[in-house]
Amino acid sequence: MSIHPVVARVTERLTTRSQGLRDDYLQRMRAQIRTTPARGRLSCSNLAHVMAASGGDKPELGYGGYPNIGIVTAYNDMLSAHQPYETYPGRIRDWARACKATAQVAGGVPAMCDGVTQGQPGMELSLFSRDVIALATAVAFSHDAFDAGLMLGVCDKIVPGLFMGAAAFGHLPIVFVPAGPMPSGIANAEKAKVRQRYADGKATREELLAVEAGSYHAAGTCTFYGTANSNQLLMEMMGLHIPGSAFVPPSGDLRERLTEFAVQTAARHTALGPEFLPFCEVIDARSLVNGVIGLMATGGSTNLMIHILAMARSVGYEMTLADIAELSQVTPLLARIYPNGSADVNQFHAAGGMAFVIRELLAADLLHADARSVIGEPISAYAREPSLSQGHLYWKEAPADSGDESILRPAGNPFSPQGGLCRLQGNLGEAVIKISALDESKWRVSAPARVFDSQQAMARAHKAGELNGDMVAVVRYQGPRANGMPELHQLMPLLANLQDKGHRVALVTDGRLSGASGKVPAAIHLSPSTDEGGLIGKIRDGDRISIDAVAGLLELHVESAELAARAPLPCAESGHQHGLGREYFQLFRDHVSSTQTGASILFGAKP
Repeated sequence: MSIHPVVARVTERLTTRSQGLRDDYLQRMRAQIRTTPARGRLSCSNLAHVMAASGGDKPELGYGGYPNIGIVTAYNDMLSAHQPYETYPGRIRDWARACKATAQVAGGVPAMCDGVTQGQPGMELSLFSRDVIALATAVAFSHDAFDAGLMLGVCDKIVPGLFMGAAAFGHLPIVFVPAGPMPSGIANAEKAKVRQRYADGKATREELLAVEAGSYHAAGTCTFYGTANSNQLLMEMMGLHIPGSAFVPPSGDLRERLTEFAVQTAARHTALGPEFLPFCEVIDARSLVNGVIGLMATGGSTNLMIHILAMARSVGYEMTLADIAELSQVTPLLARIYPNGSADVNQFHAAGGMAFVIRELLAADLLHADARSVIGEPISAYAREPSLSQGHLYWKEAPADSGDESILRPAGNPFSPQGGLCRLQGNLGEAVIKISALDESKWRVSAPARVFDSQQAMARAHKAGELNGDMVAVVRYQGPRANGMPELHQLMPLLANLQDKGHRVALVTDGRLSGASGKVPAAIHLSPSTDEGGLIGKIRDGDRISIDAVAGLLELHVESAELAARAPLPCAESGHQHGLGREYFQLFRDHVSSTQTGASILFGAKP
């Protein structure tokens, strides 16, 4: 089985670097495997609580040898992506009974919506919510009454958090269950135009709300290719979904049958039967590398560059940004989905979607075809798409040709020979830049710095008419330890307006951007961050900064002697420690690791 030499090299390096951690993880997981029902280890009093509200399932739970499937759900009816999960538990129980199993909701996890909190104080809890979700998942499964798990979640921090929580229970088979995207509404490009007009004072709040509501208008995932849909692609590339289930609409028979098959899969692969397939044996270095390749090939969200490092660590791997960047260099860009193009995920799905992408990457020797999946087949089985025949689920081969080459192209004729991400290095440190959404004329920017300590401060300067020339906006004190590393999507319409007026503009920040951002060159996730003593804290208005995505450079053009003499400027903004629950997250701010290691509190980070 052939594999691209760079993919092979990165995989081997990741495996060797992580051998001790991985061996320890597998040893811990394998020690927990039991070939009798998990609830059999509970006392009668313990078990009585498990059975108390189970109705007709009491005999099977109390005295039968059936596997019991634990459901962890991110359902709430404020998030459009998670609203479809409202009815899932009842149907899952019915499908479980049909295959001689039981199912119970083990617990729920928080699921905040970044769309609601963009530009708001609550966004400062967004990244931290991922680790909270991992912890909540651990609490749910800690009842130790389950032989398998179903993870119901879709959006930004939810899926990585569920993955990290599931990793602690890697001795169980775990299947991730998506819910699908909402129908297409007002085009994302049209929405972006109105946002820019509103930022310039040329559109009313009523006009803006009308277009926003016309875009986000129904149950299901938002249709742009942001972090939520990047999660769904990642889960499928790693073999944790039922094949082809990522972008099937929330309603309809096909979604029903795919979810039913997920239940059957979880029940079939418990340690109680001959087809045991625990999560810890499905996920390995090959899975992680395949996931990164898929993200690079489609221009996935930059948020995943933080999440996948933490996800990898949870299963015993020390993945680095250098690994990701090296894979990106050899991965062709096959998809143009907004913000990398004008199409949405529904159009991507219709053009060939996941099956086409996986088939093309396999043909180009860029995927580990033998990586395992939750269905017990290698990832090569995912180069197929689901369909129904007289109500019965089956899979057919991916289409030979793209349905629309303006959206999806074969590996032999990509949009770009390299993937959607570039790693930047220089005297300012290490950062990432998403290039898949950028015109190549924007890959290099050199301009004077304009320094801000919040996106609100920059918005005030824009409103005052102070931003009217070439500039690199430097937004500091946005790292995890400063304020939780919020997304700074509010900046994008402002910078896009300046760029559209002919100015050379860019962004440098130790914060994050929305997964939907990309029109303006942005060096983000800068490490070391301001509060870690990074050089970003010494930048002054007027200093020249160069961003070069071609050469992978990020440079502050100030003499070293002058920089040595400068003291970091203190943060001019305050109030990040209190309000909307932020006071309860000081522990996170004090102990979170750097973005280079996944910005997590779960793996021994120290203050």
